[in-house]
Amino acid sequence: MPENVQERTRIKSERYESGVIPYAKMGYWDADYSVKDTDILALFRITPQPGVDPVEAAAAVAGESSTATWTVVWTDLLTACDVYRAKAYRVDPVPGTTDQFFAYIAYECDLFEEGSLPNLTASIIGNVFGFKAVKALRLEDMRIPYAYLKTFQGPATGVIVERERLDKFGRPLLGATVKPKLGLSGKNYGRVVFEGLSGGLDFLKDDENINSQAFMRWRERFLYCMEGVNRSAAATGEVKGSYLNVTAGTMEEMYVRAEYAKEIGSVIIMIDLVIGYTAIQSMSIWARANDMILHLHRAGNSTYARQKNHGINFRVICKWMRMAGVDHIHAGTVVGKLEGDPLMVKGFYNALLQSSLEINLPQGLFFDMDWASLRKVVPVASGGIHCGQMHQLLYYLGDDVVLQFGGGTIGHPDGIQAGATANRVALEVMVLARNEGRDYVNEEILRDGAKSCGPLKAALDLWKDITFDYTSTDTPDFVETATESK
Repeated sequence: MPENVQERTRIKSERYESGVIPYAKMGYWDADYSVKDTDILALFRITPQPGVDPVEAAAAVAGESSTATWTVVWTDLLTACDVYRAKAYRVDPVPGTTDQFFAYIAYECDLFEEGSLPNLTASIIGNVFGFKAVKALRLEDMRIPYAYLKTFQGPATGVIVERERLDKFGRPLLGATVKPKLGLSGKNYGRVVFEGLSGGLDFLKDDENINSQAFMRWRERFLYCMEGVNRSAAATGEVKGSYLNVTAGTMEEMYVRAEYAKEIGSVIIMIDLVIGYTAIQSMSIWARANDMILHLHRAGNSTYARQKNHGINFRVICKWMRMAGVDHIHAGTVVGKLEGDPLMVKGFYNALLQSSLEINLPQGLFFDMDWASLRKVVPVASGGIHCGQMHQLLYYLGDDVVLQFGGGTIGHPDGIQAGATANRVALEVMVLARNEGRDYVNEEILRDGAKSCGPLKAALDLWKDITFDYTSTDTPDFVETATESK
């Protein structure tokens, strides 16, 4: 028997030489690849290890996120391997960097189970993020083809149906988070809900970490919240709601809490991103079957979405959650206390609200994409915002958004109801000014409105100088042109 392993190779093909060969040579790089309409496309920001060729790094990412392993395997020959291999087909240097590259990778649609976000993500963000050949890796954007989108139900309610159910049109919705989010008794929690809704808000909400702790079990909270909702609706004549967080330790318990929320008359329930993609999809199916609005708090996203060179860009999470079927998702404020560059946030909102997407590099949208009639997701702006920023919020975020003031309602010097009234009046005078064609961003609209609204005047006096002007860590890689800004 020959001692040289190459002499024992039965198939005299360069691709099937035994041992370790470069990923590009194994077929995971194809600069001439013709992208198909049915391909799932991913754009990765790759920082290769020193000495690793960018093309080889891109091919390695394509291989490790589809069919490859570290060495040649003969069982490839038992599959239609040329079809199932992902193809890296383009590598561009990232503007302003010397060690980062944008790699475009195409995946055959048959690689993924229909209607399964967990299966899609197990490949796209699976083991590949720990691959030693790359120093850092970030998933920047994806194009999900029409054919694959049609296997997902999308949002249970969406913007249009939600507005119809709430009978609220032509303006952003107003919300607030109960503060403090932990420690209140059920009765005091319900009092916050009642006062906020009575003062003019559309929604109150649970926060991400209020579930069913010893100081207030979930059933107690739900009952007192709904008492506040019903009393405020009767007093104002408006449809009101409070996001009841049904997040729990098991799927079975979440169904129990959701069913109870429906039984006592809630129009909306809430879940946290940390419950996982399977649970999110399951709750969205339940919400559609039970005519409930499904709010998703993005708890945990910044652990992997904030850093510019490693993780997942939040616009990808927005796309995945629209596929999964949520109706709301927290998506940035631009002017609040949480991460949010104006162009990046605009890209997030477009991914949630547009029927189709066009390439817009300054907003981080790298692909044209038709949403295949999946309903729109309502972005939620929350985190350190107050009524003194209403002109900026309306300018940057538009009408299809929930403006959610937590401390900016609960922290009003004259109480919760006054804080809610300040927000409602600020919104209405600003929308009126905009609709009249005034320069609402630069005119003193709010101060004029405060002349006849004591709660608004007190809020502006208290928070007029509060800003969070820190440099965003996630900023555009491409310069916006005059055409793109329109």
